[in-house]
Amino acid sequence: MKTTILVHCPDQSGIISTVTGFIYTNHGNIVYLDQHVDKPADVFFMRIVIEFADTFSNLDHFKSLFQDELASPYTMEWSLHTDDKLPKMAIFVSKYNHCLYDLLSRYRSGELAVEIPFVLSNHTDLKHIADQFEIPFFHIPFNKQNRVEAEKEQLALLEKYEIDFIVLARYMQIVSGNLISKFPNRIINIHHSFLPAFAGAKPYHAAFKRGVKIIGATSHYVTEELDEGPIIEQDVTTVTHSHSIEDFITKGRDLEKIVLSRGVKLHIARKTMVYNNKTVIFS
Repeated sequence: MKTTILVHCPDQSGIISTVTGFIYTNHGNIVYLDQHVDKPADVFFMRIVIEFADTFSNLDHFKSLFQDELASPYTMEWSLHTDDKLPKMAIFVSKYNHCLYDLLSRYRSGELAVEIPFVLSNHTDLKHIADQFEIPFFHIPFNKQNRVEAEKEQLALLEKYEIDFIVLARYMQIVSGNLISKFPNRIINIHHSFLPAFAGAKPYHAAFKRGVKIIGATSHYVTEELDEGPIIEQDVTTVTHSHSIEDFITKGRDLEKIVLSRGVKLHIARKTMVYNNKTVIFS
C-alpha cells in the first residue's frame, strides 16, 4: 500500500532529515520525495510517497505518532492519503459536452483513477452521454427562484454518494459559498481563458477584439471570488489575424479538455497544495 503525506509549515532547519528518519524508524520506505520553500512567505512544502513493510499494520498509530513527534513540534499542517481507495468524483455540467466526453473517455480507458458516482446538470441535454457511459445522471434545475432548494438537493446527493471532490466540466452556474465551504480546495473548474485576462462570459470574443496572438485555458480551485481561485494548470495555443472567432472557440475547447484533465489528474495524485490562494504543484 502506497501512502502519500503532504506537509506545509514554517521553514526551519532539520525538517527533511527528521521526517525521513521518522519514516524509516516506523518501517516505511520512501519512494518519492519533493520539497519547495516559498522564500518570501518563509513556508516549507513537502510531498512524500511511502511504501510500508509487510509487517506494518497500524496506520492510525503511525498518524498519531506523526502528529505528536513531528507535526506539533514543527507546527505542521499535514494530511495523509492511501491508495487503497479510489476518490469519488462528481461531475457538474450544463450544455457544453466537450469536457464531459473527454473526462468520461479518460475514465473508461483507466486514465483517471477515480470513481464517478454521478453526473449532475441543470439541464437534460447531456443525459445521453452519461447513459452512454452507464453513469447515473441527475437533473437539478437551477435558477434564481429555486437556488436554495436546488443547492440542498445537490448537497444531499454529494453526501449520499460520499463525494470527495467535484469537477465543474463547463457548469454554467455560480457555485455558492455554502457548497464551497463544504468542499474547500476540492471543486475544480475549467475557465475558458488564460486567467486573469479576459474573465467573464465571452472571453474569446474579447480576445478576438484585442487581436491577441495566444489564447489559453485555466483549471483552478473554486473560491467565493469568481474566477480568482488557486490556479492548478494552464496552457496556450497560438492564433493569428487570419483566425475567426469560431476558430478561437474550437482551439479554446481543445485546450479546455486538456487543461481540465491535467488539473484533475494532479488533484487525484495528491500533487497539489494550496497556500495563500496559490498552488504548489509537485512533479
